[in-house]
Amino acid sequence: MPLSFTYVVLSVLRLVPYRKKVILENIKNSFPNNTPQENSEIIKQFYKYFSRLLAESIYNLNVSKNNLAKRMVVNNPEIMDELYAKNRNVILVSAHYNNWEFLVTAQNFLFKHQAIGIGMPMTNKFWDKKINSQRERFGMHVVHAKNYKDKLKEYAKTPTATLVLGDQNPSKPYNSFWTTFLNQNTPFTFGAEIMANQTDSAVVYVNIKHVKNGYYELELDLISEIPSIESYGTITEKYVNILQKNIRNNPQFWLWSHKRWKMDIPENLEELKSEHKQRFNEKFRVESLD
Repeated sequence: MPLSFTYVVLSVLRLVPYRKKVILENIKNSFPNNTPQENSEIIKQFYKYFSRLLAESIYNLNVSKNNLAKRMVVNNPEIMDELYAKNRNVILVSAHYNNWEFLVTAQNFLFKHQAIGIGMPMTNKFWDKKINSQRERFGMHVVHAKNYKDKLKEYAKTPTATLVLGDQNPSKPYNSFWTTFLNQNTPFTFGAEIMANQTDSAVVYVNIKHVKNGYYELELDLISEIPSIESYGTITEKYVNILQKNIRNNPQFWLWSHKRWKMDIPENLEELKSEHKQRFNEKFRVESLD
């Protein structure tokens, strides 16, 4: 099905108030100084983006490699090229911003590194297998967070780039990195920072920029080349700051329908923060504690 036709079919979604209450609440809390009119405009533009995203995600299931290569262009590939030349593994961090599905599918031919994707299994096993097989058709390997170490061992002789969408909801408040994000106390998964330290991998942020319908540019930002010299939380905080800046510049392109702030703020939040930092330092920064 032509992408242009899919856009037309799914444009009707702009008229459907999908999760409108969640979206409005998220935007109001994230931009407390906005007028109701400004928030309404963000919502309007979000629904336009969301219908486009669904159309492109359907198209992505069968898009050819050559076609996709024209739709995802890396502006500064030298960052990844230099890390590959140094035989450095990479943790690629991105977010549910613009079309991340194109990135997942294209990653293995965009960069020299072997592409690994960290994903959460879908409840429906049939669709989980179906979608992941489509994501992997150009060389990406999708693995679960619990067994990614085993997959990385298979590529001990070649540098890997492991993609992590860092704005996923963490499942446990005590095992999260808490920070201020879009004017709210927000828990973030700490997996990317943990993996970077476990595997001695550089960390690179991938910003997905919308050019026009179906076309994107990737801008890379080196967060840390040597994670072992970074203090606790530095990598995650840098990620949060870059994502926050991108969202504030173009708020319509983030997935506002996601229940990002559904976790209650713990009463002992400061204590949890301190314990989380202590566990990290005991595991990865023993010498610094002496």
